[in-house]
Amino acid sequence: MVLGGLVLVMLLPTRPLAQQRPVITIAARILAPPTARTPLAIVVASEGGLPRNTYLRIRGLPQTVALSEGHAIAPGVWAIPLSVLPVLAAIVPIGAQGTSEIIIDLVSLDGRVLAETKTSLVIPVVNQPPPASASAPASPQVGSAALASPAHVAAPNPGDRERALSFYSKGLELQERGDVDAARKFFERAADLGLSQGAMALATSYDPNELAKLKVVGLQANAATARKWYDRAAELGAAEAGERLHRLGAR
Repeated sequence: MVLGGLVLVMLLPTRPLAQQRPVITIAARILAPPTARTPLAIVVASEGGLPRNTYLRIRGLPQTVALSEGHAIAPGVWAIPLSVLPVLAAIVPIGAQGTSEIIIDLVSLDGRVLAETKTSLVIPVVNQPPPASASAPASPQVGSAALASPAHVAAPNPGDRERALSFYSKGLELQERGDVDAARKFFERAADLGLSQGAMALATSYDPNELAKLKVVGLQANAATARKWYDRAAELGAAEAGERLHRLGAR
């Protein structure tokens, strides 16, 4: 603009560039079958970098589900360092089922939530394999190892299985209330009737590794007892029992 021979330059206010918020990426639905380690595949992206010691807070997990990394800070709530995200997995025990909405927050050390997203954790019902047909040809057996194989463990009859599931369900109910000693008795009765879930749940209640992950206070671990029931669970066909035994052996 020219005014009285002077040139005036009008400076319009500039709009500051929008600050890019961090982004958390995860699948909208995660299928996590029992006895398996399910990768969570969480990715955190930020163009401007992140404050030091930023971490993920994962909320809404079923209390029976543990994560392979990080630590529990409340029932169903875990704090996860960003450095372990490439190997982070959910560990789902036998007997768990249902769908849970999981909330994932990116949190700074001073408690600010920098980003948030959600996903659904779907734990499908896993049916026990049906007993072999009486008309099926017998499998060849070689030595005592074959006799000890889970494939040769007799399946419980329908009546015993129904009772075993009832005992197991009662054990889970007592465990949720915090009465683990009483829950153990029902898990043992279920295991004695040939239910692998009962043996796994009983072993887990004594396993120092699993109790440490869940930050259980006041519950006595016993590695020898845990091994005994993991062995029994393996005989009954529980796939995760071998991995749990391996971890106990590394202690």
